[in-house]
Amino acid sequence: MHSVTESSNHEASILVVGAGTWGCSTALHLARRGYKNITVLDKYEVPSPISAGNDVNKIVEQESGQEDVTPILLDLATKGWMTDPVFMPFYHDTGYIVCAHTLDGLEQLTTREQIDEKSTDFEWLDSPAAFQATMPKGVLTGKFPGWKGGFKRKGAGWVFARGALVAAHQEAKKLGVKFITGPDGDVTQLMEENGAIIGAETSSGAKYHANTTILSAGANAPQLLDMEDQLRPTSWTLAHIKMSDSECKLYKNLPVLFNIENGFFMEPDEENGELKICDEHPGYTNFLSGTKASVPFAKHQIPLEAENRVRSFLRDTMPQLANRPFSFARICWCADTPDRNFLICRHPEKKNLVLAVGGSGHGFMHITSVGGFVADEMEGVLDTRLKKAFRWRPETAVGRKWDDVQSRRGGNNVVMDFGDVGEDGWTNIPAR
Repeated sequence: MHSVTESSNHEASILVVGAGTWGCSTALHLARRGYKNITVLDKYEVPSPISAGNDVNKIVEQESGQEDVTPILLDLATKGWMTDPVFMPFYHDTGYIVCAHTLDGLEQLTTREQIDEKSTDFEWLDSPAAFQATMPKGVLTGKFPGWKGGFKRKGAGWVFARGALVAAHQEAKKLGVKFITGPDGDVTQLMEENGAIIGAETSSGAKYHANTTILSAGANAPQLLDMEDQLRPTSWTLAHIKMSDSECKLYKNLPVLFNIENGFFMEPDEENGELKICDEHPGYTNFLSGTKASVPFAKHQIPLEAENRVRSFLRDTMPQLANRPFSFARICWCADTPDRNFLICRHPEKKNLVLAVGGSGHGFMHITSVGGFVADEMEGVLDTRLKKAFRWRPETAVGRKWDDVQSRRGGNNVVMDFGDVGEDGWTNIPAR
């Protein structure tokens, strides 16, 4: 039996279940506050192959959902990217173009994103020439049919996601956090005694006891705790295209281009010289037959229908790349709450359990600050506005519509399910 030493105050034992984006952020923030007995469990080494944070880049952009607390979240996340030495090297303030191309999409751009011709923070783009002029000649050569949107030149951009995740992990380890992976870190159940969570057991049979357990298992959390329908594991799709050295130079320091109903891309990564493109859609689930359980799995391929959406996006924007083979593709998972607010709170019935889940598709940009919210909740000092937004709220999931698109657009504007993708319905990209 493994045991995390039990004591009090900053010597108290803390067990973090999950070493993804939020788990690493939580471990880092707790260690910075002086907690000395922190253990993090995960099946995989950091960066996990199934973590959405294990990615070449992520958008840092306008927030969606969480209307009442958006200014707080944006301010703290941005402050972290701009001033925290762990995260600063990975932030690229290249600008951000957000747009749409159908009447419904443009209406959402105005009502939800609050971007139109009158916007003061965004330059309005309403012609192919206007879009093409945002990047060096030869990048955007498409016709942008019906596209309109706004261009924010500063205060938004992208981050090297994997680099930021690994940096948080390494800094936490430097501060004394213990990470356990493999079968000894593969949590199979939370341990409960007299109405309190006292730790976790792993697939190897190892048992870890702690004064406080923090569940930050992302899309896998519903397999460890009854979330009362508050989490829906949802997946998205992405593909990479190999670029030449000259193309990488041409595409360097580009603003992010995001069509809310078509897809987005950002500059090639420095590690492999690959351009990442995501097709935009409301997401995929993986519901087990006859249940309400959407179960995540790892796969370094994407449905052929996703490939078609990626290539459609390229035809509209960069037709010179539309027929190139993919060098890499994968699905990545997150977990949606009904209102897309985070779920960061103490469990109302299970003592000593703190939840840190519900990224709802926009959790990564908060890696700089979300661990601070978790630490605040653990210490009982979380801002009252955040506490209300992040509370345990099963009432919002009563009669939950599992195929709710939750204001997302793209493809056929419906939530899809991997169960409907046949064995022959996937790409066949050679493994690296």
